Amino acid sequence: MNAKAFFQLSYGLYVAATKSDNKMNGCIINTVTQVTDQPKQIVIAINKENLTCELIQKSGIVSISVLSETAPFSLFQHFGFQSGRETDKFVDVPFALTKQELPYLTEHTSAYFDCKVVHSYDLGTHMLFLASVTDADVISDKWAMTYSYYHEYVKPKPSSKPNESVKGWRCTVCGYVYEGEELPPDFICPWCKHGIEDFEKIK
Repeated sequence: MNAKAFFQLSYGLYVAATKSDNKMNGCIINTVTQVTDQPKQIVIAINKENLTCELIQKSGIVSISVLSETAPFSLFQHFGFQSGRETDKFVDVPFALTKQELPYLTEHTSAYFDCKVVHSYDLGTHMLFLASVTDADVISDKWAMTYSYYHEYVKPKPSSKPNESVKGWRCTVCGYVYEGEELPPDFICPWCKHGIEDFEKIK
């Protein structure tokens, strides 16, 4: 199976955020889809290893910031390549609060949604949340960023220098490099949480 075929599916890129026990946290996700109009409901998929997923299960509320094409790679590093267990993700990041007092990004964002979880479903590696939208607004006229736009124009391209000294495996999703001849069969990317099927050997 060619795992790169999944990159051809249509995805956006978002920051899902919540608050529980006075702890705010957010993470990068790529699965948010409207599923009903009356009532207005969306589904949100989040990797279970993310602290944000754990906090949403506790709080039952979540905000979604729809990232725009202006979002720099550093924003993805900030919200996607580090854990909220070790850092406060909303320090030095411009944000405002929804009516439920959840953070949403005010820069590099085209819209936001304020939601209450209706149901949650355990999908193995991810939790799927069915959420009712309680509020939403458009905050920028910039185009929303797609997964393909991110890969083509935002994510740094791998080095193609013939004398590249790093040997190992590179995550095709986020660019993380595992140094070593063999990639452990149960290895999970520490940045984006993808498995070995999304790694390629550095030649």
